[in-house]
Amino acid sequence: MTPDVIPAALLFDMDGTLIDSMPLHDRSWAVWHAELGLPFDDAGFFAATAGRTNLEILRDLFPARDEAELERLADRKEAIYREIAVRELELIAGTRAVLAQARERGLKLAICTAAPPANIALACERFGLGELVDTITSPADGLRGKPHPDIFLEAARRLGVEPARCLVFEDAPLGIEAARRGGMAAVALTTTLPADAFAGFPNVVETIADFSDYSLPHSLPHNRPNSLDPETSHA
Repeated sequence: MTPDVIPAALLFDMDGTLIDSMPLHDRSWAVWHAELGLPFDDAGFFAATAGRTNLEILRDLFPARDEAELERLADRKEAIYREIAVRELELIAGTRAVLAQARERGLKLAICTAAPPANIALACERFGLGELVDTITSPADGLRGKPHPDIFLEAARRLGVEPARCLVFEDAPLGIEAARRGGMAAVALTTTLPADAFAGFPNVVETIADFSDYSLPHSLPHNRPNSLDPETSHA
């Protein structure tokens, strides 16, 4: 996105971007590891897996296990998460205001998330997210997860907006890389990882609330081709 191109659509990651779920995911992974009797390096695990799907994580943890077993393990982890989230999950401060302002300005909106359908449903039921955006895309649609750009490109297709006119909001380097691969500009949020995880990337804000004045879309530089390396960014 060049400085003279104003976005026509905003595409949002969900976990850690719109909803304050990452601490709950961290806790659910800790419980999951404990149930299996596995050691758990909280900070290291969290940084290394941000933005990845459960199956991608579990394939690395258990390379010899078949997909059915990995799916069972993933389902258990997410069940633990939902047991916590149904009581404690909250929106990131500023979410409703940003979405409402975007609507008022005629922008199209999408949520593009790696979350499983049951987690998406929980967030939608709890906060009415489905009513605040035009579409939701995820790997459940048969799309590859981040850093592949598929869920962003599918959202753009559904919205009828060229990728170059989409602006992505992400809290993980893998998501920023997915946006870059899709030809979209992005804003990195430090709600999950510190700013140094996005070293070299020009558009970094603390939370979605910092974008509420819409000062960025008119001056966002194009994502630099090598602005983030998901391997070295520990995402």
